[in-house]
Amino acid sequence: MSILILLGSLALLCALGVPVAYALGLAAIFAALWVDLPVEAVMLKISDGADDFALLAVPFFVLAGAIMAEGGMATRLVNLAKVLVGWMRGGLALVNVLASTFFGAISGSSIADTAAIGSVMIPQMVKNGYSKVFATNVTICGSVQALLIPPSHNAVIYSLAAGGTISIASLFLAGVFPGLIFGVSLVGLVLWTARKRGFARERPVSLRESLGIAVDALWGLGTMAIIMGGILSGVFTATESAAVACVYAFLVTMFVYRDYKWRDLPHLMHRTVKTVAMVMMLIGFSAAFAYMMAILQIPAKATQFFLTLTENKYAMLLLINVLLLALGTFLDMAPGILILTPILLPVIVKLGIDPVHFGMILLTNLGIGLITPPVGPTLFVGCAIGKVTMEQVSKELWPFYGAMCFALLLVTYVPALSLWLPSLLGP
Repeated sequence: MSILILLGSLALLCALGVPVAYALGLAAIFAALWVDLPVEAVMLKISDGADDFALLAVPFFVLAGAIMAEGGMATRLVNLAKVLVGWMRGGLALVNVLASTFFGAISGSSIADTAAIGSVMIPQMVKNGYSKVFATNVTICGSVQALLIPPSHNAVIYSLAAGGTISIASLFLAGVFPGLIFGVSLVGLVLWTARKRGFARERPVSLRESLGIAVDALWGLGTMAIIMGGILSGVFTATESAAVACVYAFLVTMFVYRDYKWRDLPHLMHRTVKTVAMVMMLIGFSAAFAYMMAILQIPAKATQFFLTLTENKYAMLLLINVLLLALGTFLDMAPGILILTPILLPVIVKLGIDPVHFGMILLTNLGIGLITPPVGPTLFVGCAIGKVTMEQVSKELWPFYGAMCFALLLVTYVPALSLWLPSLLGP
């Protein structure tokens, strides 16, 4: 009955429209009262959940991404992508995907990616004869790469949800090849669609222009080099790298690119603080929820239940993928990670699957959920930028789902894609 109180109250509160963070906290309190646990214990867990040095990486990465997104970086990355793939058939669609790959290595957020790249690319694609729906679909699907390619602040959240036992640096390295595989799958779909629909080629960029564009964009891409280079060399931790990247992004935006006005900086800081405050509240309340799950032995019981279904790890991974894809349609990314990790990770460990590998599976599944109705925040942002309805976009998303699920299967059943780089370069 106590498990029903915890999970049932969470489901009921979410159904009533209570924000997920508050629903998690209230459900934990209701369950604590039911089992006669002092409410003070829940409050202490909320405080402990938000009191972690590694969490400082989240606001720094969010701020660095926001500065670069609004400081002209998106336009420069789009120009760089045009140099590399713009001359091919369907070039603008390929540029969209490649620019999302570049920008994902800076922002770590699919919503920021969609807003920054979409505001530049969707109007250009429509002007050159692409439909609004196709342009929007390419943009939102390409943005999912940002959740895998380092620096992904969702990887930081997964590490914390796993109890801090998984290295953030290893997760960053693990996301490189899955993110690239995801992008390559979309590129394959775009090339096939371009051939089928007879999309136009773009004008090749001259060598002189190309060199200027590449040099201009390298300033922004230096953020990625600072983050990964600093971590791998041992100069600083993942959290410290986020702070250094934030300072670097500020200096490049304000003193090198100089596209952003000083008077707009307070507004950007205000929006970033609001975003980070929501994330921190969610993490704190989810820590209390996870504490109550542990008290009620939900992870252990979930492990026993899943193992009664099958002890074959390949079949289990398929079942977990189906479950995650279904839950991702109405769970946002951070709540999904924080709620599902304590439940599923013991199952994964029991079957001998590496937790780092499972992290990539989890992020990929929930990333696809961000562009899946009815609750898909990235989908909503893309529709707003593309000026199309969610119904119009959803009808033409199926080929993209096919490409993304192909990438998901590769990430799931080829562990080396996630584990080779951490084993080679990781701590």
